[in-house]
Amino acid sequence: MINLFFMSKCEQCIVRELSSLKALNKDELLRIAECKTSRTIKKGEPIFEEGDVVNGVYCITSGICKMSKLSANGKDQIVKLIKAGELLGQRSMISDEPANLSAIALEDMEVCFIPKAEILNFFDTNNQFSMNLMKTICGDLKETSDHLVSISQKTVKERLAETLIYLQDNFGKNPDGSLHIQLSREELAGMIGTATESCIRLLSDFNKLGLIELSGKKIILKDMAKLKRIAD
Repeated sequence: MINLFFMSKCEQCIVRELSSLKALNKDELLRIAECKTSRTIKKGEPIFEEGDVVNGVYCITSGICKMSKLSANGKDQIVKLIKAGELLGQRSMISDEPANLSAIALEDMEVCFIPKAEILNFFDTNNQFSMNLMKTICGDLKETSDHLVSISQKTVKERLAETLIYLQDNFGKNPDGSLHIQLSREELAGMIGTATESCIRLLSDFNKLGLIELSGKKIILKDMAKLKRIAD
């Protein structure tokens, strides 16, 4: 009865619906339910850190985390944001290398961990799962490449507008209209590849122009059309 209960949870899980795990059949889901471990990650805590050996994949069932890298000067560079329905650690697991990024919770999260041995076993028995996972990794690499191109070819002003739009389109708004993800000014600066002071100054400029509204840490996008023109 317990196995059937957890299998049902795995079948209905948002991660299974949106990730490469959707290729798994009921027997394979049952095996995951028997070997997985679940945990709560509090805001600010790491799921794993740069340099850790990741012996499996993490399924994000709720919450949002940032993937970041510590630069030589000690600054935290946000490379990507991960939300519910996505997997973490698959590249490091397959390449058999330590994690090259840290995964830090931006809000309270629920995470399941599936051991490496079980995932690799599916590679031998489920071709569609293998293909799905490879496509996910290739998609991540393309996203990283696109981000590097944006950093090198766009101005800081264009990157800020682009990032604000990305945050709203991908992570939504609060009831008051503010961006659901409330990044610190330092985190936002790290995401667009500039100094914190420059980011603060640009946000103030956007506010004066009526493109956004600032209320403490909250940011409300007021003129999407103009922001998109700046971003493009």
